[in-house]
Amino acid sequence: MTDEAADAPPEPAAPAPLGVVRTPTGHPGVDACLERLADADPLPADGHAAVYEDVHRGLREALTALDAPPAPGPYDNRS
Repeated sequence: MTDEAADAPPEPAAPAPLGVVRTPTGHPGVDACLERLADADPLPADGHAAVYEDVHRGLREALTALDAPPAPGPYDNRS
């Protein structure tokens, strides 16, 4: 005789925070993106991708902004 309970696959573990400490970078936009990673803690693993993609997009935008030319100053050439 086989025990059906013994043949059943084990239940996945419940989501648990990893407890990773996020050190501030000093750049508000980057820090906000990194804080968003905490939103993945209560999610099952298959929900992490959406959070990671959002954080990656935000970090990419922050890096792109660093390469943008400075905005021109106000026109102040009075004759």
